[in-house]
Amino acid sequence: MNKKRIVAAGGLVFNENKELLMILRRGYWDLPKGKLDKGESVEACAIREVEEETGLRNIILGKFITITLHEYFDTYLDEDVVKESHWYHMRVEGPQELVPQTEEDIMMIKWVKREALPEYLNNTYPNIIEVIRIFYSTQQP
Repeated sequence: MNKKRIVAAGGLVFNENKELLMILRRGYWDLPKGKLDKGESVEACAIREVEEETGLRNIILGKFITITLHEYFDTYLDEDVVKESHWYHMRVEGPQELVPQTEEDIMMIKWVKREALPEYLNNTYPNIIEVIRIFYSTQQP
């Protein structure tokens, strides 16, 4: 049986100090991302979702990084689905207020230095580890 595919997009967002933005959602460290709206481009979705989930503004979209796939049970659709997430390198400049989107179960947002990443990656999803690994092996913040 073919599972419904949901397209999403998000980003690895870096500040001027080359720190990576991580969000704490449902007890796990994650990266901001969300579902594509009808008629929206993947790039526009990535920026919109990061803005909505973090409160960041004036996001500068960088290079495409990768696509990840993961399966889960969607309680809204009441069926198993495959989420296809498109990931982009993003950056922001200047001081900005971080505002967790609590209605999406985001409880905390942190800027993480590269040397501190392993601590956060001990409590995250395999896809997030993979996206970060691919990014650091091919690009620089």
